[in-house]
Amino acid sequence: MSALRPGDITDDMIQAMDTAKRQGLQQDLRTLAANIRADTESRYDSEEPGWRSGVEWALLWIENTASQLTEGRPGAGAGGRGQGVSPE
Repeated sequence: MSALRPGDITDDMIQAMDTAKRQGLQQDLRTLAANIRADTESRYDSEEPGWRSGVEWALLWIENTASQLTEGRPGAGAGGRGQGVSPE
């Protein structure tokens, strides 16, 4: 089996790898949001409304960030640094 050389890797291969990374990160973020939501709904139901709205804001931010990973928006790379995502 021969090793890949730099010229063997095409732009399509690089794009496919980037897409796979984005989709994996998107899935991880959505799983994280679902786990946080399930944990907070059952554990902290009696907490103050301000606390609950803070958690909802964080969940919305996570979900917005996950959505941007596959929308192809500028700056929404797999590194997670979008352009000032705000759920408001």
